[in-house]
Amino acid sequence: MSNDAHMLDRLYATVLGRKGADPNSSYTAKLYSKGSQKIAQKVGEEAVELSIAAALKDRDETILESADLLYHLTVLWADAGVDPAEIYAKLADREGLSGLAEKAARSTK
Repeated sequence: MSNDAHMLDRLYATVLGRKGADPNSSYTAKLYSKGSQKIAQKVGEEAVELSIAAALKDRDETILESADLLYHLTVLWADAGVDPAEIYAKLADREGLSGLAEKAARSTK
């Protein structure tokens, strides 16, 4: 796979395609077979591992754990029926907004 902006979309398509596959032949299929709670747990674990790597200023581990987190996040999205385009649209809606203003607007809803 090439190093470009569409990598996340290709990763999502790959993990989506593993839904219903044999859990003995695919780690992704094995995650799906364990259910949504296990998938969410894995996302949390990877986020913690990334946070620790970043806090320790371990650049190589930060890259590795970022990749692991993005992979597990795409599995979670696919499991939840969320398309990356929906995430991109939400980010686009927030683009150019002050983070503080955007957060305040959410709390009034």
